[in-house]
Amino acid sequence: MFGIRSRVGIASATAAAMLALTPASARAPELAMLETLNDGAWTLRLRSEGTSQRICVRTGRELIQIRHRQPNCDRFVVQDEADVVTVQYTCRGNGYGRTTIRREGPDVVQVRSQGIYGGAPFSIEGEARHSGSC
Repeated sequence: MFGIRSRVGIASATAAAMLALTPASARAPELAMLETLNDGAWTLRLRSEGTSQRICVRTGRELIQIRHRQPNCDRFVVQDEADVVTVQYTCRGNGYGRTTIRREGPDVVQVRSQGIYGGAPFSIEGEARHSGSC
């Protein structure tokens, strides 16, 4: 009675409806990988600059905006996987950035970030390691 196109369309619509009805609690939380990192003090060693900085990590999201420390920046999640996240953000009046964080373990991540800060371009690459408590 129904053609192949009709059956495929019905199946697609049914799958979409089921996904839409899935409670938010059943879906994986956004940027869940960052929450698997140990909280406390982290030392970020920047390869190109040869410097390091200490960051107090509570949720892991503190590693996203290395150059732009102000709150209320708009964020867009580009990639959200088990061991890597990429977030693009815009801080009105102060530039923007795109950061990729790759998890090597609960105590070590690789961080790459680039964008515009204070009217000038920046590009950083480094390794962050858990270094104790804040």
